[in-house]
Amino acid sequence: MSDALIDSLLRAVAGSPQDATLRLHLAQLLIDAGRGPEAIEHAATVLQQDPGSAQARELMAQALVGQNEPSTPAGSSGPAEFDWTAAAEDLGDVVPPMFATSSAAESEVAAYDVETSGMTLADVGGMKEVKKRLNAAFLAPMRNEKLRTMYQKSLRGGLLLYGPPGCGKTFIARALAGELGAQFISVSIADVLDMYIGNSEKNVHELFETARASTPCVVFLDEVDAIGHKRSRLSSDGMRTAVNQLLTELDGVTTSNEGVFVLAATNAPWDVDPALRRPGRFDRTLLVLPPDLEARAAIWQLHLSERPVAGIDLKRLAKATEGYTGADIAHACNSAAEIALMEAAETGDVRMISQADIEAALADIRPSVGPWFDTARNIVMFANEDGSYDELARYMRKNRRL
Repeated sequence: MSDALIDSLLRAVAGSPQDATLRLHLAQLLIDAGRGPEAIEHAATVLQQDPGSAQARELMAQALVGQNEPSTPAGSSGPAEFDWTAAAEDLGDVVPPMFATSSAAESEVAAYDVETSGMTLADVGGMKEVKKRLNAAFLAPMRNEKLRTMYQKSLRGGLLLYGPPGCGKTFIARALAGELGAQFISVSIADVLDMYIGNSEKNVHELFETARASTPCVVFLDEVDAIGHKRSRLSSDGMRTAVNQLLTELDGVTTSNEGVFVLAATNAPWDVDPALRRPGRFDRTLLVLPPDLEARAAIWQLHLSERPVAGIDLKRLAKATEGYTGADIAHACNSAAEIALMEAAETGDVRMISQADIEAALADIRPSVGPWFDTARNIVMFANEDGSYDELARYMRKNRRL
């Protein structure tokens, strides 16, 4: 009778494997019938579904005690205490552990995010001179292995991008990484500098170790003047040692930097430590100026393409925004959208963003590069003995800023 009932319940459990109540009833019958090992399997299944089930744990204990020594020692009037530790070891391959422990490799979190850029230089409108310089410095050697070997051109190097804020230096760095098919790591001062002695140097070292393990890799140091400031002007020993560590990593003293391309951006190249700009480090500089006519049209199109617009004359807008940065144009697009949004909210009539909205926004926006060129004027006139800023001087003269 009991065996027939058990067989019936086994078929029922096979049809409803998630029914915990049915499994527990079956386990009890199996224990009563002296079939403890089978009962353990069903109690363990319930514990996997519900680790806190007191009934399942009790049945598990009964089944295990039935397999081992008598639960009541000689001369004892009460039941022996059940050894859960021993039971856990016996059932290690049946019941999962209560608390999972991660391995050391799993617990380590990468200090820097290594990403893949989806942009290329084709996504950068205009800037023909910038693209030409980038091609000579990085792209041509990367794409022509035989020529690189013939001319002994190393797959390493550094390039310093400088110019007014908001002109797309970060965008260019990402596009270069995509063009190379390389990994991309973007680093700011907050990622490197630390209040505790020695941690800043450690962070710089970890950055380059991550890049070396991800070659080919483009490392982009944003606002490098803050990380690599002139040591003669630093009052903190901690900051000096951070700059020293950066110099050491750029030189690849202890390991090779082959396949690691280091790009740095700054609005104030005159504040960067001279040692960072010697040959073998950031020995090449690239001036990134406010976008030209073609680039401005591309920027307008980029920032308006995802908005509801109608009747927009991109060429007219590009001509009207000479001297504006990409950030200025983005701000104008946001302001024009606000004009249309506020009108729609007030009237209840949703409409498209028009040329008139953008021109109204531009009437209140002036190019943001003025203060930067005021500072650059003094550098070009009084601190350009070595000719480092000749290209900037030519631009300023041509645009009557000098």
